[in-house]
Amino acid sequence: MDENRLWQKLAAEFLGTAFLVFVGVGSVPALAIARGDQPFTGAELGVISLAFGTIVVVTVYVFGYISGNHINPAVTVGLAATGKFPWKLVPAYLVAQVIGAIAGSFAIAGVLGQKAVDAGLGVAAYAEDTPIPQAFFAEFIGTFLLVFAVFGVIYRKAAPGWAGLAIGFVVFAAIIPVAPTTGASINPARTTGPMIVQSLLGGTVHWEQYWVYIVSELLAGVLAALAFGLIAHTAADRAAKKEEVSA
Repeated sequence: MDENRLWQKLAAEFLGTAFLVFVGVGSVPALAIARGDQPFTGAELGVISLAFGTIVVVTVYVFGYISGNHINPAVTVGLAATGKFPWKLVPAYLVAQVIGAIAGSFAIAGVLGQKAVDAGLGVAAYAEDTPIPQAFFAEFIGTFLLVFAVFGVIYRKAAPGWAGLAIGFVVFAAIIPVAPTTGASINPARTTGPMIVQSLLGGTVHWEQYWVYIVSELLAGVLAALAFGLIAHTAADRAAKKEEVSA
């Protein structure tokens, strides 16, 4: 049987999420340290987006055939909500993703030192004067776009071989308009890991904002998955699903 064992899948989710956080989230304090007292620029936003997009491309092609490379609880829950992933495995996947995000965050601090903590460790947050509905919608729309694209590239009619690039590009694109408002987490594990590590290392964390990210991201994941099925699935898809249920 040519299928990976559960522990291998969980290891892939752990490593994939750790890679995502170390490279993507790590680019934020790295650039903050590099610029010093200079103001943040649009070019830096592009570099951060590119870091996230590039590492996602890598993880899709490295871990996709092992665990599916969800590396995002919003994707995992969206898949489960539409019957494409067993609910019984959701808790294990989510734990592996969050622990991976924590490991990736510790790796950032290990490489960049205390300066990374002082620079915020890439923790996603929104300004105090940003209305909660605006922050909620920003994370919702960014996550919706990401998960919708994921479902599009894994659909049976999608062009084969392009999933990694397509998902990497949508991450790159989504971060640019969302980041100025919320930091563009669009991933509950990416939200959680850096916040935990930043707190443990004595940094500032706005935990009162946490629910805004988690609720908006998970809700977006489920609704994006359902929306894609609504507009893309044909009678053949529905018939196949009925056969699976009856079997």
